[in-house]
Amino acid sequence: MTALMIQGTGSNVGKSMLVAGLCRAAVKRGLSVAPFKPQNMSNNAAVTVDGGEIGRAQALQAMACGLEPHTDMNPVLLKPETDVGSQVVVQGKRLTTVKAREYAKLKPSLLAPVLDSFNRLKARHDLVLVEGAGSPAEVNLRSGDIANMGFAHAANCPVVLAGDIDRGGVIAQIVGTQAVIDAEDAAMIGGFLINRFRGDPSLFDDGYALIEQHTAWRGFGVVPWFEDAWKLPAEDALDIATPQRPDGLHIVCLKLSRIANFDDLDPLAQEPGVRLTMLHAGQPLPADTDVVIIPGSKSTRGDLAFLKAQGWDEDIRAHVRRGGQVLGICGGFQMLGRVVDDPVGIEGPAGATEGLGLLEVDTLMSDDKRLTTVEAVHVPSGQGFHGYEIHIGRSDGPDRTRPFARVAGQDEGAISADGRVAGSYLHGMFRDDGFRRAWLAGFGVSHGNASYVATVEATLDALADHLEAHLDIDALLACAL
Repeated sequence: MTALMIQGTGSNVGKSMLVAGLCRAAVKRGLSVAPFKPQNMSNNAAVTVDGGEIGRAQALQAMACGLEPHTDMNPVLLKPETDVGSQVVVQGKRLTTVKAREYAKLKPSLLAPVLDSFNRLKARHDLVLVEGAGSPAEVNLRSGDIANMGFAHAANCPVVLAGDIDRGGVIAQIVGTQAVIDAEDAAMIGGFLINRFRGDPSLFDDGYALIEQHTAWRGFGVVPWFEDAWKLPAEDALDIATPQRPDGLHIVCLKLSRIANFDDLDPLAQEPGVRLTMLHAGQPLPADTDVVIIPGSKSTRGDLAFLKAQGWDEDIRAHVRRGGQVLGICGGFQMLGRVVDDPVGIEGPAGATEGLGLLEVDTLMSDDKRLTTVEAVHVPSGQGFHGYEIHIGRSDGPDRTRPFARVAGQDEGAISADGRVAGSYLHGMFRDDGFRRAWLAGFGVSHGNASYVATVEATLDALADHLEAHLDIDALLACAL
């Protein structure tokens, strides 16, 4: 047993969660397991133990394996900065920023580092569970592919194909995939599974048999909808889900066009005394908002323009005048200042953009990127916490004399003179149970006693049990070579 790859009939069919659950199920069998995704596209990144960054989904999968995240688990990470261009991160470090057509030319050269990372993981573990990206049915992208069948062939890694019945047309998804891919690629596929079924799975028996008949692939099972999926960090901003509560401290997070590291909010969503709203484009700030959170962004100046186009700048200023509070995290911190200056065009065209002016700080973008885990102390509460930094740019100004936190004896972040507006570069602060409770106590909110990390661990166990109940996991893992 060496490696097995889960590919999907399309994007967002649940590959990341399936791999996380299979990782935990394999660990429960006594195996040493590691996750791997050759190429990922996401602005939700995690800082790794070796000082780089990978997609958040691979960090969750590492957790399912009982491992610390490592750059080998996701050697190519694409971080979209515009609709047509992405930053390319290779083995944890920024390589370049390219447009889609340029990436097609760059991609073949990335197969070598992808295989290097994969082979290192294979040498250290009994099993590597690999997640594909998008779909092998995107045959227009097959040339130079490193994310699906191109990788599978280069690594001699067998494939199981996952289809999503919730979106409809799953028979055509799977049969159609076989119809459009090359015979050599189809031969890499050892079977299929159906994901996200709602209702009685036996109702799909005829459809399941039809897929087996048309493809001659064996089926490994039908997975019903996993109701607790919202408790796990989402990789795609489209998947952000929060429980709907009628009352509680109303925290509103702006869903920016290039929102990044939005799993910062997950621990708050699980607090019984909190009502968390993700504010979408075109929606006004609710009148009963208590706290506005401006999250991280992969394009601070671009999302400043997006924020202003929604009228949220005026909404936020009115919110502060009424006594409301605002917290900006990373890019959100930069937006709260007087100006964001990018003189050499790190995030796009060179220039400067006027900020919201709610913090007396100015931000200067530079090419050096800070990637590190930190131990900090929240200055207003005195509560210590763990977090991480993943950003470019430095912010300074008069409000820095009232820091949000102290890190290694140095002031970090800023707080306005009236105390209503705060900004920090530190991600992950709400994952720390002690900090989250202290921060909520500052608003007079009683908190639950559950540990966020313990909740995620328990949910991964439940996910593994869910897959065990509905898939033939032993047969599936037996496909690994």
